[in-house]
Amino acid sequence: MTPAAASSSLVAGLGLAALRGATLAEVDAAAALQHRTDRKYLLPVDRARLLVEELSASHHVLDLGGRRTTGYLSTYFDTEGLGAWRAHVQRRRRRWKVRTRLYAEDGLCRVEVKTKDGRGATVKHALKAPTHGYGRLDEHAAEFVDGVLRTAGVPVTTALLAPAAEIRYVRAALADLDHGSRVTLDGHLTCHRDGRTAALDPGHVLVETKGGARPAPADRLLLRLGARPVSLSKYIVGQSLLTPGLPGNDMRRIARTHFTTRAEPVPSPERTTAA
Repeated sequence: MTPAAASSSLVAGLGLAALRGATLAEVDAAAALQHRTDRKYLLPVDRARLLVEELSASHHVLDLGGRRTTGYLSTYFDTEGLGAWRAHVQRRRRRWKVRTRLYAEDGLCRVEVKTKDGRGATVKHALKAPTHGYGRLDEHAAEFVDGVLRTAGVPVTTALLAPAAEIRYVRAALADLDHGSRVTLDGHLTCHRDGRTAALDPGHVLVETKGGARPAPADRLLLRLGARPVSLSKYIVGQSLLTPGLPGNDMRRIARTHFTTRAEPVPSPERTTAA
């Protein structure tokens, strides 16, 4: 399925056309949430559509000039021994992720570092980068990454990092502009490494709520729809399924229920705008 077809499929499947739209500036002003608590749910598309319908009174959908989804490509960096992967699987206090992220349709790129604070909340730091910087860490990006990791007490530098896996998906973002919470819905999710792909069952989407320490109204609604939070990281799933010899973990058991693996070349991303 082409990225354009994947976007159309997600918009139709979730009923996104019926929601009120909000600009990126409006969403960022109300719910940027660089310091947040994330909760994740794997939800069948039909129940995800019910979720969107229930949230329509309080949430807007991010609308980018008439486009209500965005294609994401994320290259994750890790040490030779997969230190970031192991820190998450072993639930260490100083967990971290380093990635470059490309917003496919817009040709926009960012370098992002995610860490955990002392209360277990996710803290995300981001640096704008040129489009050609996707998939690598140049000198400026390395300085940024090293500074964030050093401040977070993570004993890793970019000199030890290399591209480890790529994650692709199509995302719709909903925001409660009055209360500053967000809900994202990711479909057509695939993980790529060494010519192999792990793909989420196309009948499911990954729903993430992003807000404060207390569950948001969306979390309570998800519980009423029969969903339960899952511990699931796209990068951790990809490595668990595609890298031979890694130890078993709870996330792999979830992944094997909802993901399939296959060998195939990775298609080049479509971009409609150069940055």
